Amino acid sequence: MNHLGSIWPPFTQTGLAPDPIKVLNGHGVWLELEDGRKVIDAISSWWVNLHGHARPEIAEAIYTQAKQLEHVIFAGYTHDPALKLAQVLVDALPDPLSKVFFSDNGSTAIEVAIKMAVQASYNKGQAKVRIVAFEGAYHGDTFGAMATGERSVFSEPFEGMLFAVDRMPYPATWEGDAGYEAKECDALARLEEHLRVHRDEVAMVMIEPFVQGAGGMRMVEASFLQGIDSLCKKYEVLLCFDEVMTGFGRTGEFFACIKAEVCPDIICLSKGITGGFLPLSVTVTTQTVFDAFHSKDPLKALYHGHSYTANPLGCAAALASWQILIQEQSFRNLEGRYHQHIEKLRNHSSVEKIRSCGTILAFDVKSSNGGYFDSLGPILKQRFAHSRALLRPLGNTVYVLPPYTISDDELLLIFEEIHHVFDSLKE
Repeated sequence: MNHLGSIWPPFTQTGLAPDPIKVLNGHGVWLELEDGRKVIDAISSWWVNLHGHARPEIAEAIYTQAKQLEHVIFAGYTHDPALKLAQVLVDALPDPLSKVFFSDNGSTAIEVAIKMAVQASYNKGQAKVRIVAFEGAYHGDTFGAMATGERSVFSEPFEGMLFAVDRMPYPATWEGDAGYEAKECDALARLEEHLRVHRDEVAMVMIEPFVQGAGGMRMVEASFLQGIDSLCKKYEVLLCFDEVMTGFGRTGEFFACIKAEVCPDIICLSKGITGGFLPLSVTVTTQTVFDAFHSKDPLKALYHGHSYTANPLGCAAALASWQILIQEQSFRNLEGRYHQHIEKLRNHSSVEKIRSCGTILAFDVKSSNGGYFDSLGPILKQRFAHSRALLRPLGNTVYVLPPYTISDDELLLIFEEIHHVFDSLKE
C-alpha cells in the first residue's frame, strides 16, 4: 500500500526510499504500526518525546487550554500561558538569562539568535557581523541556520546564497580517547587567535553544548565549553548555546549550560519543550542584549515574528511537560542504566568510538568511510526498520535516545535488537 500519496517527506530521496511505515498510535515508549507490529521509539521521534507518547497530563492541558483560548496575535497582546512559561524558563535557567522570545521550531530559534547578536551590535553603532561556529555543526535548515551549520551536500545547492561563517575545530571525543586533551587545547588556541584578531568583527560564537546532534552525535567535555566561555568574555563576544536538542534533561541536567557551569548570552530551546506534542521554541537572552533594542527609536526594534508566536496551546503543553520533568526527573538515572549495555558494546568487534552524555548514547559501526553518507547507512536503516526498535542511524553512527520513562526491560530490548542487526551484517 502506498502511504506517500501527495506527501513530500523530509530528508528523503523518494526515488530510492521504501514506502513509509504507517503509525496508528503511540503509548508510552511504544508505537503501534499498521502491519500489527509494536516497536519502541528508541530515538524519541527525532528527540522531541520526553515522557512517552500520549502522556495524559499534557493532552489534558492542551484540551483545557483549547476550550479557553486556542490562539491570539502576540504583537501588542499577551496571555497567561506565555507569561507563565517565560517565567518558568527564566527561573530554571542561570542568571542573567531573563528575556524570552517565542518562535516555533529549532531553526527559527537559531535565526532569532543570529538576528539578536548582529542587530545588537548594529544598534550600538558597531559593525560586528561575523559568526563563529564549529566543524560538524548542524543548526537547522532555514538559511541563517543552514549557513551556521557545516557545509554539506544538504546545503550545496544554496552555497552562493549563504553568508560566510568562521569555522573552528571541534575536538570530538569518545571512550578511551587518549588524545582529547591535546585536541581541546589546540581548538581553544585556534579560537583565541581568531577572536584576538577579529574581536571587533565577531558578533557571536555558536555551539551545540556537549553534543552535536545531526552532525553524528559527536561529543566534547565541559572543559571545552568553559574554555569557549572564558574566551568570549575576554574578547567581549556573545556566546550562544544551541540547546534545541540538549535542553530539558537530555544531557543529564535540566539544561546543558547548567551541566557545563556556563551561562551563555543567548540560548535556543525547542524539540523537547512541549514533550513532543506541539511545535514551539524560544530564544532566551540577557537584559544587556535586550537593552540594545529597548529604545524610543522604532528602527531599533527586533522585527521578527511568526503568526503562531507563543501559541497558547503550545505554551500549555510546555508547562505541563515541565511539571512532569520537575516531578519525575527520570532523565537523571538513564545514563547509569546504559552501563551494562555499554560493556557488551565494548566487546563487539563491529563497534568503536562509544560515547555517552546523560540520556544520549552513541557509537560508530566500523567502516572504511564513515559519515552521514557511509555505505552502511542505508543498510543499517533498512535492517532497523524491520526490528522491534525505531532507530534511525546517522550514516554509520548508531545512537539511542529514548523517552525518559523507558523501563529496564524496554531498554534491554533495544540493545537486543541492535546486536541482532549487527549479527545480521555478518551473514
